Amino acid sequence: MPRKAFAVLVVLLCLLPFWGKFSLADDLKTAREIVRRAQVTAESFHMDVNLYPEWKRLLSEARGVLIFPQVVKGGFIVGGSGGSGVLIARDRSSGRWHGPAFYSIGGVSFGLLAGVKVAEVVVVVRTENGINRLLSTGVKLGADLSVAAGPVGGGIGAGNLVADLVVLSRSKGVYGGLSLEGSVVGVRGDLNRAYYGRAVDPVDILIFGRVRNPHASGLINAVRKLTGERI
Repeated sequence: MPRKAFAVLVVLLCLLPFWGKFSLADDLKTAREIVRRAQVTAESFHMDVNLYPEWKRLLSEARGVLIFPQVVKGGFIVGGSGGSGVLIARDRSSGRWHGPAFYSIGGVSFGLLAGVKVAEVVVVVRTENGINRLLSTGVKLGADLSVAAGPVGGGIGAGNLVADLVVLSRSKGVYGGLSLEGSVVGVRGDLNRAYYGRAVDPVDILIFGRVRNPHASGLINAVRKLTGERI
């Protein structure tokens, strides 16, 4: 073996015990950035005067809120779209919010947002079934969970909405009908582990509230304001 190749091999072998630590540090940085951007998205939606009263009512009744601060067309797989985000869940009995748990989404259809390459997405989880199905490692929207794309207004307040999830999307301040039908939502176990310092699943995070991270306090407060709570 040439000396140069041997030297590289020795360096790699020396770094091997630390490789997981480097990866974990990167995952933690990524997780914190997603939380920060999700907080900004929640705050901006809350302050947006274009948010219709129907949406405010839906948010006030939400069982959970799934926030993807950046869904990118062509950014998840070749020819597809997707991004990473967080889910916050509200305890039915205490009203306390648990989370965040980290999720990815892929295969989004931009529909009425034709020509758009990046969108912010807030998904209102309306039902207990919606929360329960999102606790699994992967769920296909439209098949495992019913989902409605909500152009602003669009009859949302008509009282006949039955979908588990309702999607509110915005690109450059303009709301549109982003479709999540057929999209796959999956748990980001790597980011959950990095953010909470140990392997933890969405049930422990969102239902039992067994882990918390003080870093998420700003996001939790932003979601509370978005859903109409007084802080």
